[in-house]
Amino acid sequence: MIDSSMDVEIGDLASQDSVSNKLKQSEEAMDNDMENSTSVAGSASVSLNSDNLNGSHSDMSYEEDDNDGEDATDDDCNIYGDGDDDDYMYVEDAVDDYSSLQAQFDNVDLPTGVEASVSWLNDPAPGSNTSTPASVPVEGGTVSLPASAPAHAPSFPACCKTEAIASSSSSVSAESSSNEKEKEENKVEVMKKYLDFKRFDVVDDCSDHHYNKTGFEGRQPPKAWSKKIQDEWKILEKDLPETIYVRVYESRMDLLRAVIIGPPGTPYHDGLFVFDVLFPPTYPDIPPMVYYYSGGLRLNPNLYDCGKVCLSLLNTWTGQGNEKWVPNSSTMLQVLVSIQALILNAKPFFNEPGYESRYVGAEGERKARSYNEDVFVLSLKTMVYTLRRPPKHFEDLVTGHFRSHAHDILSACRAYMGGAVVGSVVKGKILDGSKKSTSSEFAASIRRMINGLISNFTKIGAEDCEQFRCS
Repeated sequence: MIDSSMDVEIGDLASQDSVSNKLKQSEEAMDNDMENSTSVAGSASVSLNSDNLNGSHSDMSYEEDDNDGEDATDDDCNIYGDGDDDDYMYVEDAVDDYSSLQAQFDNVDLPTGVEASVSWLNDPAPGSNTSTPASVPVEGGTVSLPASAPAHAPSFPACCKTEAIASSSSSVSAESSSNEKEKEENKVEVMKKYLDFKRFDVVDDCSDHHYNKTGFEGRQPPKAWSKKIQDEWKILEKDLPETIYVRVYESRMDLLRAVIIGPPGTPYHDGLFVFDVLFPPTYPDIPPMVYYYSGGLRLNPNLYDCGKVCLSLLNTWTGQGNEKWVPNSSTMLQVLVSIQALILNAKPFFNEPGYESRYVGAEGERKARSYNEDVFVLSLKTMVYTLRRPPKHFEDLVTGHFRSHAHDILSACRAYMGGAVVGSVVKGKILDGSKKSTSSEFAASIRRMINGLISNFTKIGAEDCEQFRCS
């Protein structure tokens, strides 16, 4: 299509001045049109980019094919509400999403400051010239250009080229130094928050709590009930052990969240296990309700994949006398300590009713050892789950804990692959010198997990983890 501003009448050809004026006007009109066109095209480009960015979403859900929670029936789990949105599930392949890309460059020897590029991430510009000069002349020789250098680089005198290269090198060095300083400052800040993290504290936001939509939501609790909860707070603040952390909510006194560190000497060592608690309106006449964030994993006979916690003190399992909840005598502190000591123990296989009398002697030990191997792998998956979705108000604890314990966890993985008994490794040292034969399935499971753990620990700032990587 020809623009109307380009038409010239035949009668005007007799006058050269008239023709010149017409052409001049036409050129000005074309310039204006091109400016307008460029402006519009730029606006469309920004709009498209914005839409693409705003339209991107990240899906972090996972699925676990093997579900060993057959004992958790629907009736058992319904009392804890619909927990479908609370947990993500896993497959082992999803754990190593970061290292799958990194592995492509493990054997590439690149100089400091050079960024490796992936061919399929960058499409060449339409019509670009792919031929690139291998080097440019400078005083005293030549300097090689990287493969990604533009084909039509601007030409400079040799002295200017030398100065430009020196300036570029200086800039890279300064930037690298600045990044190292920022990284070190971040490390110090993270560890300070971790070391200063309170075992007990009162917070505000309970929006991600499992029982947020139940209990006294929107209602004022009775004064006698509030007084009892405040007494519970005082006990927790005073007597919590170093390996249990609690957050309560000023606006929702009926809610509580706890994070328990897995005890040493057990297949749960160095892990973090998250529990949400609801104090019912009739508390303390009845025990609190407790929900476990399982990530869809059944790593204990007493911790169901639907979140149910099976414990006599909670009246969710049989018991006698003080084993069950005693109104005005039992406390929330007892519940948390019981979960850590009685559920997260050294031989959880025997938590299953009847197994202690049914499997005795060597057979019982063999089955307990095999169960611990399975539990340890599930505990590693729970670590990844917790790292990727840290509970609100515990983010500093999660980051600091796994940054501090990364080497302990990874060295235990390597020791267990070599035959050490699960639970025998404490802070990188095998306490029980005797080794048992490790099943090939267990060793293979750890091998599939360990590189993903290294990548996740490295992301949060743990250092020197690559020494534990499996080839």
